[in-house]
Amino acid sequence: MSAVAENNPLTSMSLEELWVLFSISLVAPREGWMRQYDEMEERLLRILHDIEGLRISHIGSTAIEGIWSKDIVDILIEVDADEDLEAVSEELERQGFICMKSEPGRISLNYGYTPQGFAEKVYHVHLRYRGDDDELYFRDYLNDRPDIAQEYQELKLTLWKQYEHDRDAYTEEKAAFVKKYTAEARRAYGERY
Repeated sequence: MSAVAENNPLTSMSLEELWVLFSISLVAPREGWMRQYDEMEERLLRILHDIEGLRISHIGSTAIEGIWSKDIVDILIEVDADEDLEAVSEELERQGFICMKSEPGRISLNYGYTPQGFAEKVYHVHLRYRGDDDELYFRDYLNDRPDIAQEYQELKLTLWKQYEHDRDAYTEEKAAFVKKYTAEARRAYGERY
């Protein structure tokens, strides 16, 4: 755990306490999501201006046209394979991001999580090496196929209350759907990215 993370009161909370404080709540589509993404992209470009192979993308349900979503903007940050992901994460943490999970080749950070709950603008940042980008395919496939996007919305609405305080289970229950259409997208789009 970095020194920045050690000073964050959220790191002393149990997973169950965090899930209650930051429960799943879906909202109708909002026009402001793209503007919110643009604001954070601009900030991230300033912070990470010297990173090689930097690509920042809007992903997740807020990047899919017309569907209900958590009011959280997901962002994928990709860097070249020779970059040090831990160093990039530490720089983001110095800028107020919270490292929530780290595994080889993947780091998840949040912004807008406070000891009192969600801030007005909330972000999930997925830091990866270039090419670990399934979310881009899934996003584009659902934007190109509104009927499948609506199926995804219905699945999410069905799972919402059942897993309101269990993010891992909520995500796991969506996994088969996401995997199926990501594979279809990769076949349809080839090496788009």
